[in-house]
Amino acid sequence: MGNRCAVIGVGQTHYTTRRHDVSIAGLVREAAVRALEDAGLTFKDIDAVVIGKAPDLFEGVMMPEAYLADALGAAGKPVTRVHTAGSVGGSTALVGASLIQGGVHERVLVVAFEKQSESNATWALSTHLPFSASLVVGAGGYFAPHIREYMRRTGAPGHIGTLVAVKDRLNALKNPYAHLKIPGIDQKMVESTPMLWEPIRYLETCPSSDGACAMVLAAESAVTGTPAWVHGTAMRSEPIFRADRDTVSPQAGKDCAADVYRQAGVTDPRRQLDVAEVYVPFSWYEPMWLENLGFCAEGEGWKLTESGATALDGDIPWNASGGVLSSNPIGASGLIRFAEAAQQVRGRAGEHQVDGARTALGHAYGGGAQFFAMWIVGREKL
Repeated sequence: MGNRCAVIGVGQTHYTTRRHDVSIAGLVREAAVRALEDAGLTFKDIDAVVIGKAPDLFEGVMMPEAYLADALGAAGKPVTRVHTAGSVGGSTALVGASLIQGGVHERVLVVAFEKQSESNATWALSTHLPFSASLVVGAGGYFAPHIREYMRRTGAPGHIGTLVAVKDRLNALKNPYAHLKIPGIDQKMVESTPMLWEPIRYLETCPSSDGACAMVLAAESAVTGTPAWVHGTAMRSEPIFRADRDTVSPQAGKDCAADVYRQAGVTDPRRQLDVAEVYVPFSWYEPMWLENLGFCAEGEGWKLTESGATALDGDIPWNASGGVLSSNPIGASGLIRFAEAAQQVRGRAGEHQVDGARTALGHAYGGGAQFFAMWIVGREKL
């Protein structure tokens, strides 16, 4: 991995449906300033900036990194733009970490954002003529058949998705930054909402959020405050239309997990990790990713969810922050997972802090479940 890298500052905006009070520049600066304040630094202390977001088509602002440099104190400094679809937030963190690990810079500011109120992501993701005939509407229309196939393979009962939806929204009530806060949410409430894409109901989907997240990454010699040390980083991708591709449990996800576990010395993720922040935009993806990431055997993910193991008081809490199901500024959603993992091992997660968390996983996926980014962070140096 080269030089040691640590997270020394985290900043988030409050996630909501519309931030009419700020421009995109104001949104990213808000998160960046909070991350710098957390690290006890200013923009002058930063060597380079890495910016990530989902497709420019979403807001209709092409190459936004070019005009965001001033807002991020990056005039005259290296600025790198990252885009790997929905996994871009995670990839942004990993690109920033690589600049530290490779000895290129000592302090890097990574920022990711989305202002969905100025876009229509659902229709932007619905491919249309002349490219192809649209057979789905939005990401849910694409992923629903994969979920149905998972249910067929494993015999998972239909209520598993509602369990995840309730769990993550209850966690969100403890997170001051979360978008969706639904007091009194229960299975009956979830099951009473409309079916959008069989078997995905309205409250089993992620919201459309405005928001930004930022982190300050530092080399060992430049660490300030309470760090979260990076123990392993990995990215993998695969072609979306590869012959014999398993869309239920993509090989790229398995390979990405195997790589980051190897670097961090993890052989049993369920036992060796204390908490995981995993990209779950539709509730059924919790049991699916439990299997894909090796937390249990194939066909056992839904049973692990049903047992309560992934609850805040379970033996391996998943998405203590409320996850993507509760806040989804698409370009930032992966970075939020990585940042929340860091906050857990720094002991700064507030009301959704997992007691004794020392090692945490951050995960993001994107595209047609073809792009993956993961890192493991810990309280101690590896």
